[in-house]
Amino acid sequence: MPIPFTCPHCGTHTEVSDEFAGSSGPCAQCGETITIPVPGGPAGYAAPEKRSSGLSTVAVIVIAVVGVFVVCGGILTALLLPAIQSAREAPRRAQCTNNLKQIGLGLQNHASALKRFPSAYGEEKPGGPPSSWRVHILPYMEQNGLYDQYYFEVPWDDPANLPLTNAMPMEYRCPSDPNTTAKETSYVAIVGPNTAMPAGGQITADDIPDGASNTLQITEIHNSGITWTEPRDLDADTLKYRINAPNKSGIRSAHSGGANVLYCDGSVRFLDNSVDPTVLKAMTTRDGGEQPVSVQY
Repeated sequence: MPIPFTCPHCGTHTEVSDEFAGSSGPCAQCGETITIPVPGGPAGYAAPEKRSSGLSTVAVIVIAVVGVFVVCGGILTALLLPAIQSAREAPRRAQCTNNLKQIGLGLQNHASALKRFPSAYGEEKPGGPPSSWRVHILPYMEQNGLYDQYYFEVPWDDPANLPLTNAMPMEYRCPSDPNTTAKETSYVAIVGPNTAMPAGGQITADDIPDGASNTLQITEIHNSGITWTEPRDLDADTLKYRINAPNKSGIRSAHSGGANVLYCDGSVRFLDNSVDPTVLKAMTTRDGGEQPVSVQY
């Protein structure tokens, strides 16, 4: 409906479409600024400036597109995350395997040079306190410098030896143990009178009638809490013979599905979580007379 309007500046009479009610602009006759009145309002009344009650179409489209990308990106990330984690874990597990091979080489070199494996907590110096096998094999892992810094006359946690705990060889830490401290080892022996690593005394290859390839010597232990120079490992008498048991005791790793272990012949194998406890216990004895068993590697 047209709105009759008279310019207050030049007196020109005209009619303006009601869609311009409340709008301001120049008079077509005199050029002065005028405001179109609102029908039914007082003379000279102008409606407040109109504001958009919502987002523009372009903004809605942009937000919708961004939302689609966010949702799709989240779904894609969720789908790819297991693959990404698996891709990262593969080289870590390979490095863990290599660490155990290097430890196995050190043990084999020790046995070759001295005609015997080290004991778990041997006395390198007569009358000295127990010291860890991890220290004993340092010279056979090209770590003579570290070995020479260790004082066998005093305990591992004596002030004279404590600085050495900060110099743990990288072979003693699994890269899949992100929370493991720089002093904490990921690899331990299974210690007991019938194992390949007795607490006292040393064995030779002839003392493993079950066969070196059938006898487990060193295993992973995730978050062990054991300082690498500390003469402490897994006790065969109290060990729960389960891999990655829910109670987080015994043989455990940060790898999915199982754990790496080292045998007396220097071979490294990945034992599945499903290995039967009886079979696993048989692997840890060197002279139990058990028949070789097949397990999933």
